[in-house]
Amino acid sequence: MGCVNGKCCSPCQPTSDGESREYREATPYSVQGKHILTQIPLESVSVPSHNFHLDYSVLTQRGYYPDSPDKQNQDSFCIRTQIQGNPNIHFFGVFDGHGHYGAECSNFVKDRLVEILADDPSLSDDPVKAFNSAFLATNRELHDSDIDDSLSGTTAITVLVVGNTLFVANVGDSRAVIAVKDGNRIVAEDLSNDQTPFRKDECERVKQSGARVLTVDQVEGFSDPSIQTWGDEESHGFDPPRLWVQDETHPGAAFTRSVGDWTAEQIGVVAVPEVSVVQVSANDLFFVVASDGVFEFLSSREVVNMVARYTDPRDACAAIAGESYKAWLEHETRTDDITIIIVQIKGFSNLDGSTTDGSSGTNIRPTRSRRETSEISITSVSELYRSVRSGFSVLQPCQRFVSTNRSLAIIVPSLERARSLECDEIHGLEEAA
Repeated sequence: MGCVNGKCCSPCQPTSDGESREYREATPYSVQGKHILTQIPLESVSVPSHNFHLDYSVLTQRGYYPDSPDKQNQDSFCIRTQIQGNPNIHFFGVFDGHGHYGAECSNFVKDRLVEILADDPSLSDDPVKAFNSAFLATNRELHDSDIDDSLSGTTAITVLVVGNTLFVANVGDSRAVIAVKDGNRIVAEDLSNDQTPFRKDECERVKQSGARVLTVDQVEGFSDPSIQTWGDEESHGFDPPRLWVQDETHPGAAFTRSVGDWTAEQIGVVAVPEVSVVQVSANDLFFVVASDGVFEFLSSREVVNMVARYTDPRDACAAIAGESYKAWLEHETRTDDITIIIVQIKGFSNLDGSTTDGSSGTNIRPTRSRRETSEISITSVSELYRSVRSGFSVLQPCQRFVSTNRSLAIIVPSLERARSLECDEIHGLEEAA
């Protein structure tokens, strides 16, 4: 999402970016170790403290902007393994920039956030505290940098693996979701909560900081501004509630937290992350970290369902990028930038039943809700994947994390739902440089 003008708070400077390539349906082939579509090798890292490993892949795709064909990809990502030289600590993050200098903001944050995190001596003892400190320090550094972040910034969704525990820090509307094997079913469980004015707690918080919360139609006088109920994003995403300075028509942010966005910060938009803690179990199959370019039109359940159809995460990345691209063009005349990291959890077993989280003072109490879907017997991960391809169903997202702090974030759904376009009218996807 972005701000009132689609993805930017101000007109974007066209920037050259990447080469275009034709998109075809993902195929499970590799040539000399590199994926036939993404041209990257499959990466893997071990977590020796609990004797499992992570296979992962990432794909970032520049959006299709017919009015700005050379517009830069404002998404960025960071994958850093063995943080502080510790083979059991690994970092995965996606950063979705917005505004005129959104690309500069997202690249600055993806570099500095992990560096500050890695320099924190309390990281292995208290990852939650380290995450909070790192986000706030990065935000201050961005304000003090040469980048004009008055109307630009970035969201951030990050996952820190510390032994057998995931620490998920979210600022904004990008998302992390985990797939869990539950008997004969796969469950999609959200690891983060989107931070937008659709959330009552976030809406009230920014109002107390002086923000006007109105849709564009309300600001322009087409709808009654006294109506302060908007349903949810699925039903009202075409004209979402946004944040405005009193008696002004900026910044129009549809998110309540971000890194940067100095102007929006004056009305309650903050860089404080919501940090969730999740204990990894033997039933956890993979987790997905992605920008809202993926989740704008695809639900967590749909994304998990697609990923589960592929044994190779590179195939899944390519397929989800294509499906996201198609979904955007079915609703609008453009697409957003799309970035997705898929991390498969391989070889994990609860050998000793321990619940070490590598932190101090953090309460871990996973909870799950389930719904019956099918009665397929599954005896192995490979059989699980085969069952998925045969119509295995995935449940609606449920939450099992314990949110350790509730703070502030930012989001921006697009304004116009223009006429839909057939996918074949677009001749190719452009791959980010």
